[in-house]
Amino acid sequence: MPSDLFYSPNKVVFGPDAIKSLGSEALQLGAKKALIVTDPRVVKADLLQPVRSSLGSAGIQCIVYDRVEPEPPARCVKEATDQFLLEQCDLIIGFGGGSSLDVAKGVSLLATNGGNLLDLCGIDLVKKKGVPKILIPTTSGTGSEVTRVLVVTDEKNNTKEVINSIHCLADVAVVDPLLTLTIPSRVTADSGMDALVHAMETYVSVNATPFSDVFAEKAIHWINKYLPIAWAKGSNLEARYFMSLAALYAGTAFASGGLGAVHALAYPIGTEYRLPHGRSNAIMLPHIMKFNLSGNPEKYANVAAFMGKRTEGLPAVKGALLAIEAVQELLETLQIPYRLRDYGISKKDFPKCVEGAMRFARLFVPNPRDLTEEDVLSVYEEAY
Repeated sequence: MPSDLFYSPNKVVFGPDAIKSLGSEALQLGAKKALIVTDPRVVKADLLQPVRSSLGSAGIQCIVYDRVEPEPPARCVKEATDQFLLEQCDLIIGFGGGSSLDVAKGVSLLATNGGNLLDLCGIDLVKKKGVPKILIPTTSGTGSEVTRVLVVTDEKNNTKEVINSIHCLADVAVVDPLLTLTIPSRVTADSGMDALVHAMETYVSVNATPFSDVFAEKAIHWINKYLPIAWAKGSNLEARYFMSLAALYAGTAFASGGLGAVHALAYPIGTEYRLPHGRSNAIMLPHIMKFNLSGNPEKYANVAAFMGKRTEGLPAVKGALLAIEAVQELLETLQIPYRLRDYGISKKDFPKCVEGAMRFARLFVPNPRDLTEEDVLSVYEEAY
């Protein structure tokens, strides 16, 4: 049997007011001047104040790159790297949602490896360790603060490209639930479903490990319990606390266990129709689950139990069907439609979507059921 692998940042600081530790963590990395990578909405919401305050109290200068775009193009990484080098910074701080964290990872790699970021896309193609980086999420979803991947958009080809490397792992992840209290309800729902997909895909994956199982199980349970509360009442600190923890756990799980067909089929939906990544995943999740059930009914039945369904005494397949029911109920609570037609997606675009999904056929390998090109089309048709 192959060895099981576990990946994580060097250090995770978690809890309310964890952001206050940023200055001391930066000093331990030898920083004198930091580039903060974020987006305009974070700046407008005045979320940077505790970041500046902690760095300032430690005597660390900081400058800000605030032009990160959703589903970030590689262009953003190049712009931020140019600013990092011009200002002679020695630390990168990713602050915001998954897009900002991924751009920060890209700056870290590009600053030491040079060249074109897109040339580094693939598995373990990065040759040199990146510049030290601290990653701080302000949403509870991508888990990017603890993963070894970054995703950027190739604008020329309108495709998502992924870098998978241990050099993407953070030196320090600072996860403070207080930073998530003002997230809008729609972003809360989309990012929370993104975390659920990470945990669930990893849990049923053929590459699941004892490590990923432990983290994924907890994440699924917490998300089912606390996501509706965080969505309904964003100021609920208990819900935000456990959603931050769940996203971190889900990210840690998939860093070791990998993803699957939900992501493969969601990527082209996101790029073609400009849907947020978490929403694209949410749409495809129940349909892929239905397709996948025969590949791992026992674990899907466990998912149903984690999500509050009574599965005692049921055959695995019947228990597994309850997992789909639980996910659909959660989506309906969050007011997330999960039919492609609800988003103006046309059947005439399915061939293009299939072509896009097949570019990520590597994600079919760990998926609990194999997919052919015809299967991909049938899933899109089922999701319509």
